[in-house]
Amino acid sequence: MPIIDVTLSPGRTTEQLRALVRELTAATHHALGVAPDRVRILLREVPDTHWATGGVTIEQAREAGDH
Repeated sequence: MPIIDVTLSPGRTTEQLRALVRELTAATHHALGVAPDRVRILLREVPDTHWATGGVTIEQAREAGDH
């Protein structure tokens, strides 16, 4: 049973997240031959205050106009 763990910034619509789940499930089924009902997907939305690159959070970069 494949488990796919996706971490992303918040802000996508419910339909976008549902489309992602459908596409990941289909791709896994196609690539691995696993039945779609055996594919597990975890979507984790992490606030921009908790993402950082080079010592600066995404929120800070956005405020500075760098993102």
